[in-house]
Amino acid sequence: MAGSGATRTHRGRKSRSEEEVLYDRELEDLPPELRWREWMLRVEAVIFASAEPVTRETLARVVGKSCSVDLIIDDLREELRSRPYDLVEVAGCWQHRSRSAYASAIRASQAPTRSSPVSLTEHEAAVLAAIAYLQPVTRGELSHMFGKEVSRDTIASLRDAGFLGSGPRSPTPGAPYSYVTTKYFLSAFGLETLRELPDLERLEDAGLLSRQALQETATAERDGDVLED
Repeated sequence: MAGSGATRTHRGRKSRSEEEVLYDRELEDLPPELRWREWMLRVEAVIFASAEPVTRETLARVVGKSCSVDLIIDDLREELRSRPYDLVEVAGCWQHRSRSAYASAIRASQAPTRSSPVSLTEHEAAVLAAIAYLQPVTRGELSHMFGKEVSRDTIASLRDAGFLGSGPRSPTPGAPYSYVTTKYFLSAFGLETLRELPDLERLEDAGLLSRQALQETATAERDGDVLED
């Protein structure tokens, strides 16, 4: 029986190895133009099928070693210029996304979309915005900024939605955990990097964040005058 099991394991390994060999990434039998076209189609197919933004490493698995993923993306985006969707970069990854000009048409159709719309309460949105600008930030620092306790339930809700992850422990007494935003946060809000966050003036106009509150929080953090987590 042991020998039989070993044989099955060996065959399984051989099968996977053969699969790797049979998948032709280099496409050396094709003329250069057709080879590039096939690489483009493969890259687009992977991005289209993926439920999450796709990394460069993932795309590199389906094209040849001499293929530049960045140039492939550039050519695909050029082809999609007249289409109602595009390939966008999100935290160093790529995904298909409808152009904002067609958002109203998509909403009016009431058709189910691939991803659920971001649904946050006003308070959750304000807390998430504060974390995005202040990160890494502790719950105590957030509570100081808002002038009232930011509950563990609020943090848990944002974590469960995939917007928050754990950051480094704060050097303040008690070494409370800090929080940071995730790649999913960037994807959900259509940002490539945190540098694309709206200006504080726009958030102040919307009543979501106060520049004075941010400054007071920074001062309190330096002085150690924050609520403990």
